[in-house]
Amino acid sequence: MDFKGKVAVITGAANGIGRAAALAFGAHGANVVLVDRDGAGAKAAAGAIEQKGGKAVAVTADVTKSADVAAYVKAAVDAYGRIDCFFNNAGVEGKLKPVAEYDEADWDQLMSVNVKGVFLGLRHVLPQMIKQRSGAIVNTGSTAGLVGTPNMAAYVASKHAVLGLTKSVAGEVAGYGIRVNAVCPGPVDTRMIQSVLAQVDPADADAARKRYAAAIPLGRFSSADEIANTVLFLCSDYASGITGAQYVVDGGRTATGGAVTVVGKK
Repeated sequence: MDFKGKVAVITGAANGIGRAAALAFGAHGANVVLVDRDGAGAKAAAGAIEQKGGKAVAVTADVTKSADVAAYVKAAVDAYGRIDCFFNNAGVEGKLKPVAEYDEADWDQLMSVNVKGVFLGLRHVLPQMIKQRSGAIVNTGSTAGLVGTPNMAAYVASKHAVLGLTKSVAGEVAGYGIRVNAVCPGPVDTRMIQSVLAQVDPADADAARKRYAAAIPLGRFSSADEIANTVLFLCSDYASGITGAQYVVDGGRTATGGAVTVVGKK
């Protein structure tokens, strides 16, 4: 887990899982490039890395725009000469509605960020890694990419697409020494899950949270740091033989079908 001299690029780095991963890469010695549409948030996270003696660059970018993606790749290479680790993380939760009522513009926006944004990240980062003949990429999937959820068809479809991209691209670039994997979080204590819970039960989001937690064998949501730790593992030499894989971090929820409540606690 020593990333000294390595360069890590993280999208969606201003908050949540992306910010936790950026701080973790910085703490383990990486030079970090933090990318987010929220430029101020990315700059603040970069400042937190620098305060602890690390090196970081913040880049304001919209991951749905090819020119912006090309620009953050250029910024990383200009600053540090290479890209060793790419956490292709930016995403949105979208609206919770039945497909029969889903607004077309809302669907297009979610797909643009969650699918096109991941594709563009791969499209622009991979040429640099191919040139280096090395690199590790982690795409942010979700347990929603493994199972269906009523009223979340847009998000579910987008995360199934991310896992399909991950598997296909892993086969394309393995010969260049590049590994491509996905991390699949379940509910995580971030802004995104709060938005989802508020849509599930607008009158009592806390009650919705308790129902979700009751279906997780560990009895709680994951933390952003726990997801970040998995990302660092997948980018590390410890995972040198792993590519095309999807790593679920959800406290056992998917494994049990979301039907098991916590047992064994006193």
